[in-house]
Amino acid sequence: MQQYTNYQTEELPDISQAIKIVRDELEVLDKIFYRFNKNKYFFGDSLDQLQVLKDAVEFIQVTEELENRFMYSVKRLKSAFNLCSTSDKFSNEDRDNISFYTAVRSVLFKLTKGVAPDLQQMNAKVRELLEAAITSEGVEQIYEIGKDTKTKNSEIDIFSDEYLARINAIIKPNTKIKILQQLLRQSIENFKKVNRIKGVEFEERLRRLVATYNDRRKEEAFASEVLDEVAEQLSDLMQQLKEEKNSFEKLGIDYEEKAFYDVLKYVRDTFEFEYPEEKLIQLSREVKKIVEDKSQYTDWNTRLDIKAQLQVDLILLLANNGYPPVSLDTAYKEVLEQAENLKMNL
Repeated sequence: MQQYTNYQTEELPDISQAIKIVRDELEVLDKIFYRFNKNKYFFGDSLDQLQVLKDAVEFIQVTEELENRFMYSVKRLKSAFNLCSTSDKFSNEDRDNISFYTAVRSVLFKLTKGVAPDLQQMNAKVRELLEAAITSEGVEQIYEIGKDTKTKNSEIDIFSDEYLARINAIIKPNTKIKILQQLLRQSIENFKKVNRIKGVEFEERLRRLVATYNDRRKEEAFASEVLDEVAEQLSDLMQQLKEEKNSFEKLGIDYEEKAFYDVLKYVRDTFEFEYPEEKLIQLSREVKKIVEDKSQYTDWNTRLDIKAQLQVDLILLLANNGYPPVSLDTAYKEVLEQAENLKMNL
């Protein structure tokens, strides 16, 4: 209670204080939902209840401010209610509303965090609705894939046409955007473990798209066509990430060699010096060979002697191949960081 009520005294407030907090937060939440018809959640059949739950998740995402206010209020409500749930001060309607708001928060929480809180504490009926909502919107599948982002199989599943079609088939635009955000974050993070330069580039592109989405959500009249546009841009970014991951095939090098190629190309283009494409490709192969040779030791990244030798070998390799044509510390730094990044995460 001290954590959620800002009390400065050493004594915990009594149950009456917890009841007051629950009532206060119920009032706040009822005002948030005063234009939303949730009757069918309480009186409809299972399909009605499921639809209301999904509509409520979409409704609360209209603006970022509204979403944050709702999530905080339900968290505070639930924390207080856990201390006074046996009290006879709450009507059946109060308890139904608490159940509803908690269910909405759990679905939304899983959209953004991956794990719905306190799923097991809910009654069987609400838990069943929650699981149906999560599964029907594809959240569960994304979460399961996110558990193992290092395997190529999971990446194939994520980027398959069938999987992307399931994501694109989601009707609720805000929910679809949330799922695409989570999916892209997981995919980019996995990609960055192999290809740091391109991973950071896609990370920044996603950040700008999300910032645009949140800025537009501040507008009261956030038209559905704008939501569709953001969802389409996220889908396009996902497709571009898929194409980038497979781009090594056109160069005749492997997935990891492409990461070194991208670093070498990035430095060349940034500092605008000449270096032929075919030599970049060959140099990327040689860099990978050196990294593999030095990283055969399980503790290579903690042994200063091996890391020092790796640095020397890479610097000599680059110098012997005329890369860069003038002394440029940034080139060595970028290649070394990519080498350590790759072997730290494989």
